[in-house]
Amino acid sequence: MRRIFVSTLACAVALSLCFGSNAAADDPGISIDDIQYTGSGCPPGSVFVDLAPDGQAFVATYAEFTTEVGPGLPPSASRKHCQLRLTLHVPRGFTYTIAAVDYGYPVSIARGARGMLKQVFYFAGQEPQASTWRIFDGPFDDDWHVRDEVEYANLVWAPCNVARPLNIDTQVRLDKGTSDRSVRSFITIDRQVFHLIWRTCAE
Repeated sequence: MRRIFVSTLACAVALSLCFGSNAAADDPGISIDDIQYTGSGCPPGSVFVDLAPDGQAFVATYAEFTTEVGPGLPPSASRKHCQLRLTLHVPRGFTYTIAAVDYGYPVSIARGARGMLKQVFYFAGQEPQASTWRIFDGPFDDDWHVRDEVEYANLVWAPCNVARPLNIDTQVRLDKGTSDRSVRSFITIDRQVFHLIWRTCAE
């Protein structure tokens, strides 16, 4: 399993040294102006996004994002993805990035099977991308709660004073491998919390 992380403890102690000012998070002008989504894991009407009151995170809740393999299931059920596209209204003079993602979802993977979760973050019109990913090897059967953190050097910042949509591409795959073909395996994405870091734009 590969984990990508940044020392959030050190940044919590000295946030300005790591990222600059976080004052924009207290600005009442922060809002989500537009939300769009598409993909096999998020049919119309199945995604709900809420901005935290302090502006330091937003939460995406999914109603039908389940990837599964097992008897009677088509191959297409083993791969699901959802591209979430949202535009955040940002106070002038500030920029933001996704620093970490908290996941909460049920996972059931048979012995010999393998699951993969990958996320890619980028802003429309920009080439830099940040990504996180993890592997699940069966047997595993539990509610999975974990945080994936983006390495500081790989953080992707919103362009200053320009409204650019943020794209979040979530991909989930399952491979039967050597597992018993009569056993069902699944990964359900229920909820994601995207933690934001703010800083002032360079003059």
